[in-house]
Amino acid sequence: MKRFLLAAMIVALSAGLCFAASPEKKAQISAKNWLEMIDNKDYAQSYDQAASFFKANINKGDWVQTCGSLRDMLGKAEYRKLISSRRESKMQGAPDGEYVILIYETDFKKKNNAQEIVVPMLDKDGKWRISGYHVD
Repeated sequence: MKRFLLAAMIVALSAGLCFAASPEKKAQISAKNWLEMIDNKDYAQSYDQAASFFKANINKGDWVQTCGSLRDMLGKAEYRKLISSRRESKMQGAPDGEYVILIYETDFKKKNNAQEIVVPMLDKDGKWRISGYHVD
């Protein structure tokens, strides 16, 4: 019986390791959740959930105003598809760390064929959080 329980525990742990999300996948999930906040016009919450590096470079009030103005100009996101994902350890103007550069093809109500660039980073608390956002 003890051997069976030990074998079952080993199998369960092995299965858990096999299905653990990669850092890139965790970064993508973080970006998806963060973009949903932006899409829902919850700019204050998107700021609260952003990386400490992001918060060190813009205050909450400025972020809420800037992001709100940008999304008013673009309109609602009607389509979004991840087209590129790349891991980096060095980013210009940012501390060395773990980053994933995500590029989405996005159609907004007032702008088609846009590219959203979202950069999650592994933050000090061990969670993937957004350190940068840009729309081309």
